[in-house]
Amino acid sequence: MISKDKVIKELAEQRLKNIREIFYNYGTPALYEQVVRRREGLLAHLGPLVVRTGYHTGRSPNDKFLVKEPTSEKKIWWSKDNNPIVVEDYNRLYSKMMAYIQGKDLYVQDCYACADPKFKLNIRVINETAWHNFFAKNMFRRFDNLDELQNHQTDFTIIHMPNFHANPEYDKTNSEVFVVINFAEKIVLIGGTSYAGEIKKSIFTVLNYLLPLKDVMSMHCSANIGNEGDVALFFGLSGTGKTTLSADPNRKLIGDDEHGWSDNGIFNFEGGCYAKVIKLSREAEPDIYECTRKFGTILENVQIDSDTRRLDLDDDTFTENTRAAYPLTHIPNIVHEGMAGHPQNIIMLTADAFGVLPPISKLTTEQAMYHFISGYTAKVAGTEKGINEPKATFSTCFGAPFMVHHPSVYAKLLGDKIKKYNVQCWLVNTGWSGGPYGSGSRMKIQYTRAMLSAALSGKLDNVEFETEPLFNLQIPKSCEGVPAEVLNPRNTWNDKNAYDDMAKMLAVMFVDNFKEYESETSDEIKSTGPNPV
Repeated sequence: MISKDKVIKELAEQRLKNIREIFYNYGTPALYEQVVRRREGLLAHLGPLVVRTGYHTGRSPNDKFLVKEPTSEKKIWWSKDNNPIVVEDYNRLYSKMMAYIQGKDLYVQDCYACADPKFKLNIRVINETAWHNFFAKNMFRRFDNLDELQNHQTDFTIIHMPNFHANPEYDKTNSEVFVVINFAEKIVLIGGTSYAGEIKKSIFTVLNYLLPLKDVMSMHCSANIGNEGDVALFFGLSGTGKTTLSADPNRKLIGDDEHGWSDNGIFNFEGGCYAKVIKLSREAEPDIYECTRKFGTILENVQIDSDTRRLDLDDDTFTENTRAAYPLTHIPNIVHEGMAGHPQNIIMLTADAFGVLPPISKLTTEQAMYHFISGYTAKVAGTEKGINEPKATFSTCFGAPFMVHHPSVYAKLLGDKIKKYNVQCWLVNTGWSGGPYGSGSRMKIQYTRAMLSAALSGKLDNVEFETEPLFNLQIPKSCEGVPAEVLNPRNTWNDKNAYDDMAKMLAVMFVDNFKEYESETSDEIKSTGPNPV
């Protein structure tokens, strides 16, 4: 074990001085004691910890900054998701945070990201609160070998002080909240927010910068593997079923959110899961449900009865974005090493609330790149404040807020690997059928599972396909366990003219959204998109 004196010396080199006490690499039981003793959370029935994140119950996308410095600025895609901050402003903010830290207790956790040893990123997470340090312990990968920990050399440091707030006018931030990444100094500063997801996503952003420079595809996706060793990737935004569909009892889970794809195969970035648990069903998601009842799980903003300490997962009083953070080992059917071979299938999930996309369609490589760059889904009424009807959402690469390079960089990596390893790609709509949200119905989960099973097992390789003309998608005419009329969405609408109008409207949205990326995209990819003319 690394001595505390060594840790104190290393922290002092980063100007973290005059610390009252350092709690270094505390284990789960010790962190539990700290959280309860400091009244940072409540111990719930059967053992999970329940915490509150206060005002911020989700990420602050407008408050992420990348330091504009010579080693990285020409590689970064400066966009609404990648705000620049100059070195002078960063240095001033850093100095203020170091002054704030003096005299405080600090929790320090050494861990790493990337299951593949070739791409391991050693991380040091420094927190002023015990539960955030516990979150880091759950989410990142942990050192099982003490000798390896003894020789730990930090590649990136996260300093998270939720009670330290920026002064926007003085610090040149957009609010009191900030997430600032400095690729030259290899430091992440987070302040003004207790939402723990900022810790996890900051390292995902770092890896989205570093790995493509090594010809490794970084991906916002889940991954699993079948009994025959066949690997599948699931891309999809929130609400599309990415976590639910990848947690298949007949397949082992590699990871539920972030992965890399190198010439060696797939590898998980993380050692834990960060799952939404609002209205979680024991029947639909039994493994995740059981994790909400286990020692070692952190529950964010979940309602708890203060007398009985029992949970109410259906209560959204604090937020719709209730979360559970737990180690992957809480899930019984996992790939413990976090690595597997190259994928045979890629599933791109969308929840189309307009009810016009097919429930499953086969994509060419160029179509896969087009839909990857588009990253389409639709939000429905009630999911966010102010949304009263279906709203199209496009998040490039299915994770725009975390992509540092231009989307074409990730799309090219994806296309090259699809071709090199002969991967079959599918677009799966878990949204509406028979009409849009409000008149149609949500695609039955048993139909979606049947279509996925057929695709992953190769049963769809031998069926006849038809071409959907507007989106140019290949639709199977038959699939075991699914009524034939369900497969072509136009057949499910009573009013065919209404379907045509709605489909054309969505196609125009696709075309308008893609204009931002056309200059860096080949004509071959652009030609595979919808043709609403």
